[in-house]
Amino acid sequence: KIRSLFGGRLRVGISGGAPLSPEIAEFFHAVGILILEGYGLTETSTVSHVNRPGRFTFGTVGLPLKGVECRIASDGEILLRGPNIFKCYFRDPEATRQALDQDGWFHSGDVGQTSPAGFLRITERKKDLIVTSGGTKVAPQAIENFLKTDPLIHQALVMGDTNNHLVALLTLNGDQVSEQARQEGLTFSGPEEMASHPWVFALLKERIRQKNKELAPYETVRSFRILPHDFTMEREEVTPTLKLRRQVVMERYRDLIAEMYRRPKFDV
Repeated sequence: KIRSLFGGRLRVGISGGAPLSPEIAEFFHAVGILILEGYGLTETSTVSHVNRPGRFTFGTVGLPLKGVECRIASDGEILLRGPNIFKCYFRDPEATRQALDQDGWFHSGDVGQTSPAGFLRITERKKDLIVTSGGTKVAPQAIENFLKTDPLIHQALVMGDTNNHLVALLTLNGDQVSEQARQEGLTFSGPEEMASHPWVFALLKERIRQKNKELAPYETVRSFRILPHDFTMEREEVTPTLKLRRQVVMERYRDLIAEMYRRPKFDV
């Protein structure tokens, strides 16, 4: 049935641009559709790594292309070198010097690790890593993607830099929440009422509490708030490739975030 939704002949798909949940990849593989995750940037002529049909590992972006070298710097940053690496940024020698070292290694700005077999696993954008007040480094994107595996949660932004615990801003899958609410005899006049309704908050609280059981203690979300609208390009909260503009969102909702940290008790 699922394969028929894609025309009945789809055997292999390629995923890139954002992390693919291993659970999603495993689900599609179980129904006969292999989704292969890859990795690259504009500076690497689009692709540097990709999983192959006969050689893949879910949760990784695969092996480097022929001729591409990859190593991990002491701070975890992914460094790449090869014939596919760009020569320079147009009329920006300073940015070029920052990105390309004297040995020809391109500093990607991404943090990751390689397996003994050479498969690359992306952890986070280096600039997006959260460093808690205790000095622990946390990759928010992995937690966000894990939270979004809940059908009620559409988008998630996890924060916690210089603080001792993590908090999150969430947006809802309105149709899914409405369906759950109807089973309880509840309806909402609109997104504002849905996002602020105590029943919805309690429902999400329990869902996140269950998710937290599968996370390391330093990765658990202890407080959250529900927004009545999605993060959008029109509001300049996501990029054209739908990546969150973290600093924009955190600045826009700084009072709401501060309020979560002022509370004497955790929500979750």
